[in-house]
Amino acid sequence: MTKMNSTRYSRGLVVLLCVAGLLAAAGTVSAFAVSAEDVPDESAVDEEIAVTYTIDDPFTDVPNEWTLEGETELRDVGWTVTVLRAGNQVSQETYGDQSFDQDLDIDNNGDQVRIELTGTTPAVENYTYDPEETYTVAALTRVSGNNENEFQNDSAHHYTEESQDARDAIDEAGTAIDAAGGNSEAEQLRGNAISAYENANFENAIDLANQATNTAQSAQQSQQTTQTLLLAGAGLVVLVVVAVGGFLLYQRSQEDSYSKL
Repeated sequence: MTKMNSTRYSRGLVVLLCVAGLLAAAGTVSAFAVSAEDVPDESAVDEEIAVTYTIDDPFTDVPNEWTLEGETELRDVGWTVTVLRAGNQVSQETYGDQSFDQDLDIDNNGDQVRIELTGTTPAVENYTYDPEETYTVAALTRVSGNNENEFQNDSAHHYTEESQDARDAIDEAGTAIDAAGGNSEAEQLRGNAISAYENANFENAIDLANQATNTAQSAQQSQQTTQTLLLAGAGLVVLVVVAVGGFLLYQRSQEDSYSKL
């Protein structure tokens, strides 16, 4: 009986180990995946940018042969595409245009593709306050036959020192208007500031935005003063009522005292 129980236990343990092994294997199944490093949310015009994209398992669940295409709006561009296997370099290509394409093949034995991009932030061609101005940092596409799959597209806000100062002034005006509960004159001034901004007249935009801020703050102070006066007036009324009530009670008490005499 003891031997039979031991045999059953051993078989059960083997089954459990097999199931655990299958679950572990299922949990580590690889798939085409891309990660990005140092992609900016915003950058100043002419600022240098350096980003890196890494494609892991570039041939898992995708065709064994496909073309990698890259595009950017950065200037003075440099691309470096490195194919690796277990961390070791298999091949490396460089490109100097704003776009490139490179054929990839599973026979090259690569399990990772690293794309390094450098360049400078482009000038702003059209200023828009909302939505803010953006440029394409990088767009990466996988092409197989007639099928195109854009798997990465990153953009960033770009600005000049003058345009950023104007945007900050307009933002501040918006905050002041909200704090004042809205003010038509201030809102009109801010609207004019936005128009000046979108015409790249940043000095005028800053001036109008500051006027909007001052108008909104003055309106808010006026409202606060009015509320203070109203509260003070209400308090005075209460004091008068209390005083009159107290006088009437005193007078009545005096009359009652006189009547008793």
